[in-house]
Amino acid sequence: NLATQWIHTFGMWVYLLPVAGAILSDWLFGKYRTILWLSLVYCLGHFVLAVGEYADQTYWGMIVGLGLIAVGAGGIKPCVTSHVGDQFGSGNKHLLSKVFSWFYFSINLGAFTSTILTPYVFAKTHEAYGGAIAFGIPGVLMGIATFMFWVGRKHFVHIPPRGKEFWTGTFNQAGLKSLGNLLPVFLLISIFWSCFDQTASRWVAQAQQMDPVVYGMSILPSQMQAINPILVLLFIPLFTYVLYPAMNRLFRLTPLRKMCCGFFLTGLAFSASAYIEHTLTLEQNTHILWQVVPYIILTAAEIMISITALEFAYTQAPKSAKALVMSLNLGAVSLGNAVTLIVNKQILLPDGTSKLPGANYYLFFAALVAAAGVLFVGVAIMYRGTTYIEGEDGAGGESPA
Repeated sequence: NLATQWIHTFGMWVYLLPVAGAILSDWLFGKYRTILWLSLVYCLGHFVLAVGEYADQTYWGMIVGLGLIAVGAGGIKPCVTSHVGDQFGSGNKHLLSKVFSWFYFSINLGAFTSTILTPYVFAKTHEAYGGAIAFGIPGVLMGIATFMFWVGRKHFVHIPPRGKEFWTGTFNQAGLKSLGNLLPVFLLISIFWSCFDQTASRWVAQAQQMDPVVYGMSILPSQMQAINPILVLLFIPLFTYVLYPAMNRLFRLTPLRKMCCGFFLTGLAFSASAYIEHTLTLEQNTHILWQVVPYIILTAAEIMISITALEFAYTQAPKSAKALVMSLNLGAVSLGNAVTLIVNKQILLPDGTSKLPGANYYLFFAALVAAAGVLFVGVAIMYRGTTYIEGEDGAGGESPA
């Protein structure tokens, strides 16, 4: 339970700080410079983590290092996503849906690699160096990525900071209407993230109780998380080129309808986790590969909610506040982690046991996300937003459910 609280506290901050990075970007510095400078802070955070581990100052190294990473990673997140969208204007806006899918594909390719290799590197080096090597390698790779981003600076479309227009264009009647329309969407998406991010906490803890041996080799519980990015890499082309076109022939598949489907898939995934936990409570020898089932369902939900929300937030954001609106979308992740944190604190009894033991914990979140899905259907039916694309004068058409 304590590990769950630490993980979700960090997740809460790393997805709350994007608001600050977005304001700096849209108002003062522009997306490119904000990404470049805060990427250096990100690298510094990994350096502090590595040095703290090597110097046997793990506690303070973790606090300072993770704090710097939260500032760096949090600050660049909304800027990177909106910077991708800025490369597309009126002539190629039809590609936005696909480009955000492939952007998400590249993120998960990195996530898959790190989830497989980092636990292995830590296992091989922690006796001699603690976590220094495992923390240091991602910092070096982030440094290389930052250098490559600087090298490519002349090839990007650079949208300048808006200055005073950020305030006047965002907080006028049209801008406030756009933000008001998006707010209930983001609030409900936070419940999805409350469930999804537990793959790094509760699902790992569940895997620790399962039989990990596959053909004589043991799978580390934390390595099971690698299933998610693997499935994302497979599902993005499957959904983009097969399932979405097939569903669109049956009914008009708008972004909000995609997200509606994702909520109920998330509830199904946590119901499957509840069943696995029930078998463990009965002390059955449950194999770790059974977790593949809820991972498949939850990853399908992720494709339909997370990627779609990127495109939806970018296109529905006023031009003066693209990064700000992307940060509010990311803020849903922070709020979701806060929900998980609060729930875990409230269910903890003085003797260390839980008010929601065993499968009941997973069933609680399955019911919570299903209820959020029902509410989201109502929000989708009533939603009437406006599409804003860089390079087009004024606003585009209305965006119904």
